[in-house]
Amino acid sequence: MTQSIQAENKKQEKKEATVYIETFGCQMNKADSENMLGLLEEIGYKQTDDLKSADLKILNTCAIREGAEDKVYSYLGRWRKLKERLPGSLIAVGGCVAQDEGAQLLKRSLGIDIVFGTHNLFRLPELVLKAKAEGKPVVEIYQELPEELPELPVIRQNDRSAWVSIIYGCDYNCTYCIVPYVRGREKSRSPEQIVKEIEELAAAGYLEVTLLGQNVTAYGHDLNPSIHLGDLLRMTGKIDAIKRVRFITGHPRDLKDEIIEAVADVWNACEYFHVPIQAGDDRTLRRMARGYKVDFYRKMVEKIRAKMPDAAITSDLIVGFPGETEQEFMNTVNLVEELCFDSCNTAAYSPRPHTPAANWPDQVPEHEKFERLRFLNSVVSEVSHRRNKRYLGRTVEVLVEGRSQRNSERLSGRTRSNKVVNFEGSDELAGKLVNLKIEAANAWALRGSLT
Repeated sequence: MTQSIQAENKKQEKKEATVYIETFGCQMNKADSENMLGLLEEIGYKQTDDLKSADLKILNTCAIREGAEDKVYSYLGRWRKLKERLPGSLIAVGGCVAQDEGAQLLKRSLGIDIVFGTHNLFRLPELVLKAKAEGKPVVEIYQELPEELPELPVIRQNDRSAWVSIIYGCDYNCTYCIVPYVRGREKSRSPEQIVKEIEELAAAGYLEVTLLGQNVTAYGHDLNPSIHLGDLLRMTGKIDAIKRVRFITGHPRDLKDEIIEAVADVWNACEYFHVPIQAGDDRTLRRMARGYKVDFYRKMVEKIRAKMPDAAITSDLIVGFPGETEQEFMNTVNLVEELCFDSCNTAAYSPRPHTPAANWPDQVPEHEKFERLRFLNSVVSEVSHRRNKRYLGRTVEVLVEGRSQRNSERLSGRTRSNKVVNFEGSDELAGKLVNLKIEAANAWALRGSLT
């Protein structure tokens, strides 16, 4: 045997198993993917950015809209061809589509080796080892979260800002939303677990944490004794090394006055509220089963701005909900103008399985939904631009994230109010807090210079 062949054999023997994860959807899914990496490291898998060579490919899926689900099957078709070129490699599907579809995924797409849901993520290492040992597909879906939430290892994807999940699931039953079906009912982590995790992040040099939940503002109501998100924010305010704490995403009904007061009082709590209203019309909100009227939301915004005039308030909006009239749509448009949201995530209504609205007879035609969406986006953009121009001439604190995705010649970071700021500077500033004077603004970002 030649030396070159011997060297190649040794190289193959020492080759570590690798895992590639493609994540769709919300920040909760991104946090789940970081936990997947931590779990898989315990059985010898290292993260790779090379999809083609990965021994294990995982799709962490989102089911919030039909388009996101369609993308899953498109990816799986391409991945199956890659798997054929790499014998012994595995494909796993997790997340919300997996929780919903279960074993049906195997019928709709060939080549899948593992299907696991949102409630049994902690079982991923065992499922991978079982699929490898048995050489046949493994499907395991839990219908409920375990009684005791396991603490999971995590591999963070940056070293300055971290996701911290504090509550799972949602107790609301909005008529358009699949989240309660695929994520289950609300279940809070203990404050002791959360504070310990944040203290460990502080010791590791992190400056910012984002508290996550499908309904983060409901945190703590199911604990004994019950607490609320404001209490948790006051606890994190005692961790001096963490300079910023923010939270997403909450339900308006659960944004207690005490939470607003805590954000105003706690030094490292960011003046940023992402609280989806979904529609600006009372009849539409009632049919969505949101549990509040427009005036309730309006008063909530007034309370926030009375305490923190410069707080950023962002929202989610759905257009073309079944039965939505032109006037009801315009009520949403008018509310965006009235409340002056800093930005909004907008979407055309998408029928989802297991939701009442999907079967209602008065579905809005697709062309009408997308025409409404186009018009709403133009208004949202104009209002966002107006809000951003308020920063002109101001000096703001920015946590530098790295090179801008839009222009690699500039650095990019975020303010406490989650505004993106681009500026010229050296790479050594990444991960640091800097002061920038704002010189220009558009609807999506600010531009500044070092002071």
